[in-house]
Amino acid sequence: MIKHIALALTLAVAPLSSFAAQFIEGKHFTTVSNKAPSAEPKLTEFYSFYCHNCFNMETQYLADIKANLKPGVSFDSKHVDFMNSDIGTEVMRSLAVIQELKAQDKMIHAMFTAIQGEAGAHGHSHDHDHSAHEKPEINTRDDIKKVFSDQGIDVSDYDKIADSQAVTDKINLWRAQQSEFKVQSVPTFIVNDKYAVNLGAIRTLGELIDLINYLAVEHK
Repeated sequence: MIKHIALALTLAVAPLSSFAAQFIEGKHFTTVSNKAPSAEPKLTEFYSFYCHNCFNMETQYLADIKANLKPGVSFDSKHVDFMNSDIGTEVMRSLAVIQELKAQDKMIHAMFTAIQGEAGAHGHSHDHDHSAHEKPEINTRDDIKKVFSDQGIDVSDYDKIADSQAVTDKINLWRAQQSEFKVQSVPTFIVNDKYAVNLGAIRTLGELIDLINYLAVEHK
């Protein structure tokens, strides 16, 4: 079973503005690494294509978050490995392949939809034990390749890319950082490889963006 965030993401879409409230460590964010922050400011989202709230974040909030990051703050996304199964690894690899192909605009939503259906972004179930549900359509690498092909992506080199050292190194890094940053629910936002945002303490989209920018460029 995938451990999954119990929080329903219902951030109010308030006007984006600077919040006067002081962000408090232990309430709004936690330090998850003893290492120094990354040399360059960055935001990393850990998520899963199987996660309803991740689909919700992708479709409703993420574009605004990325558009309102302060100059110089980069964005990256990484797939968690909560399933610890062959198909779980293949789905992780699919995101790495998408990134290698720079096909995020076409393929991120397509993979969410292939696994969850169009209603996935608005689903409320937090049980990812597939034995309790209908058999998912994505069961093999060939199923994933069909999703790519249906989106007009040439899959003739898919296996070569998916099995490449670059992709293997990438998913090994994702697993290592998932452990290092104590990622136990998704979506999780990690700032500067050091701070985890506590989504449960955030009430508006503007507040979330302000917190991310604060941790990325101001917090010392």
